[in-house]
Amino acid sequence: MAPLRDVRVLDLTNVLAGPFCCHQLAHLGAEVIKVEVPGRGDLARQLGADAELNRRLMGVSFLAQNAGKKSITLNLKHAQGKALLKRLVAGADVLVENFRPGVMDRLELGWEVLREVNPRLIYCAISGFGQTGPWRERPAYDQIVQGASGMMSITGDSESAPLRAGYPVADTIGGISAAFAIAAALNDRERGRFIDVSMLEAMLATMGWVVSNWLIAGVEPEPQGNENVTAAPSGSFQCSDGLLNISANKQEQWETLCDHLGRPELKTHPDYHAREDRKTNRRQLKAELEKVLTIRPARNWARELNAAGVPAGAVFTVPDILAHPQIAERDMLAEFGDAPGVGRGIRIVRTGVKLDGEAPSVETPPPRLGEHNEEVYGALGLSSSDIERLRKEGAL
Repeated sequence: MAPLRDVRVLDLTNVLAGPFCCHQLAHLGAEVIKVEVPGRGDLARQLGADAELNRRLMGVSFLAQNAGKKSITLNLKHAQGKALLKRLVAGADVLVENFRPGVMDRLELGWEVLREVNPRLIYCAISGFGQTGPWRERPAYDQIVQGASGMMSITGDSESAPLRAGYPVADTIGGISAAFAIAAALNDRERGRFIDVSMLEAMLATMGWVVSNWLIAGVEPEPQGNENVTAAPSGSFQCSDGLLNISANKQEQWETLCDHLGRPELKTHPDYHAREDRKTNRRQLKAELEKVLTIRPARNWARELNAAGVPAGAVFTVPDILAHPQIAERDMLAEFGDAPGVGRGIRIVRTGVKLDGEAPSVETPPPRLGEHNEEVYGALGLSSSDIERLRKEGAL
């Protein structure tokens, strides 16, 4: 259940892409030590829908990605802070940072310096556009990368596009790409590697179907709204109480759909008989199907169509799906009865995999800022008085 149980990770990251990467590693058993700026810590500690938690530096955005980690404070601009980081690096397997390219070098703590301290170190740098190229030094937040990647240009429909995704998809994909690369590097017999993760390139890598339509077929991608460009009927359809997704991508699924809706004549209609005909005439086909679908609720249709062999599903809200037995029975949510610094219990999502039928999990809630200073620095040989002195001097 903990394949990374012997791995120590130094998490120097902020907000989402880097913390999400290390969140995955923590759930897989790694010891993750979050190295934070004294006084304020990760900016995500001040972000989220609960203003009081933001004030306490335990913002919801921080709670979402940092369970199971240890938190220490360290001033990387202070000479003794730099020295302490090197001591930590000497005993680490992985270091993850998401500063702008060049920042760690200017701090004299970049890859070339730290590899001398620990030749087996896996150093992962996550940035918006990568460590090289004309955009190297551009600041990058999720929305900037969503726009630059072309993803926004194909999201929405002809009236609403370009449109951003409803969650920080670029940050998340960048983080999970980094975790994948780190896991691969940990499996290498020869440890010691510099990993350069570009959020822009990570996004493009996941857009393979769309990108290839242009690179190979010369067809510029266009926004399709809720329609699947590869098949019809495949998209969202109006029911009596909301939207239903149907993916009748195969000919037999299309024919079964017609029969179940009581519209068998559509199977032989010249506008809908063949796959390409249905794609060409998808809008009028949608109107024909909705004449029947709008008489009943989406979830009723979903149950019936799935039983008949036609993939379908109601469009859920976030609260709806989190309350569904599918999520509960898969043990997707973790609950901490008393999260320090929060003052109440919290629930968060685990990672999206199961190992031997079980959900990887962490044992501890998200940490308070500097909660593990005594433990981590004590293991380096520092006494409580040493730690207090370094704190007063501004190193911690």
